[in-house]
Amino acid sequence: MDLLRSLPLGLYLEEPQTWLHKLDPRVKLMWLLSFLSSYVVANNFWRVLLVLLLILFTVFARIPLRVWRQQMGWLLILSFMVLVIGSISPDGLGINYQPRLPANEQILTQPTTAKNTQVTPEITNSNKEYSYVLIDKGFVKVSRRSLDLAISLSTIVFTLIYSTNLYLLTTAPEEITSGMESLMQPLRKFNIPVTEITLTLTLSLRFIPLVLEEIQNLVRSVMTRAINWKKLGLKGGAKVWLIVTERLLENLLLRAEQMANAMMVRGFTSPNEHRVKWQELRLRIGDGLAIAILIIFWGIRIAFGSKIS
Repeated sequence: MDLLRSLPLGLYLEEPQTWLHKLDPRVKLMWLLSFLSSYVVANNFWRVLLVLLLILFTVFARIPLRVWRQQMGWLLILSFMVLVIGSISPDGLGINYQPRLPANEQILTQPTTAKNTQVTPEITNSNKEYSYVLIDKGFVKVSRRSLDLAISLSTIVFTLIYSTNLYLLTTAPEEITSGMESLMQPLRKFNIPVTEITLTLTLSLRFIPLVLEEIQNLVRSVMTRAINWKKLGLKGGAKVWLIVTERLLENLLLRAEQMANAMMVRGFTSPNEHRVKWQELRLRIGDGLAIAILIIFWGIRIAFGSKIS
């Protein structure tokens, strides 16, 4: 089991370099925030469109199949399970709906008199009858509201997780730090420690692979000892995993202390005394095209993606 390969959540893909890697981190951050915020008060058509856009971005960026296959596969399975469970769940409306027309299909017309010769249009039954309950087969009952909530929840789960993961997959931690520090420059006027915030963010992103590596090493150490779990029983197995968890926390705290000592040796005692210039950010032609597409993206969202109340 290799967690760094099978579960690369939050890890940066160094090779191959795709066109998503070459975009400015500030532009990619604006796209990420657009994905995370545009589904608010949006209709289900727009939310499904966001899922399709994320899949298309992944395919056309030519990210290796081994990288995103398991991530997207598990997320699609999870979203589908949420969709099914949400659809068959009660919609929360305890109302008995009754048809507005009589049971016998009659043509309702207004009688005409001699004084009133105006003929009103007839009200007839249409072939397209409205039905609040879409599926009613035994214990499976799907209503319009439950299906609407299920589509909304499943698409939000996929969009939240995968859009963030795609951003971390194609953006180095130093680029994320540089982009956020550049966008947060106006906050310096309010005496907000921008450098400390961005440095903490970089360290947290760098710490994710260390956590996965420690978990992987401890799990391998348990597997190589060929423990007879049936003989240990529930209480013995829980005791073993409690020891493993305790050892994991000790190793992570030791790694954190080592990183802190290394930073202090290199002069990272205060942002005023040691400020890091991460990299130079410049907008290129591809970034301008991405910004133009983002404007069109929001135009379509405002025009067609709003939820009709």
